Amino acid sequence: MVDERPFEDVRRDGEGFTIPELKWRELLFVGALRPDGDAYVRDPSRTLPPFQVPDLFPEGVRLVAEKDGGRIRVRRAR
Repeated sequence: MVDERPFEDVRRDGEGFTIPELKWRELLFVGALRPDGDAYVRDPSRTLPPFQVPDLFPEGVRLVAEKDGGRIRVRRAR
């Protein structure tokens, strides 16, 4: 069964969080996140889809994303 409210499906862990892969693909498709070398950054000129947890994708912060099953693990780049 597919979660029909992926904006609520955020799982935090020690270094970051995971979101459903479909939600990640949406962020890339609408341009809210864009590649920056080997990381991703928030594009403030694009609308960020809603999330129940605020400030997951702060401006000016480089993020690393990796596939983890059907989810994407997101953490700050070092």
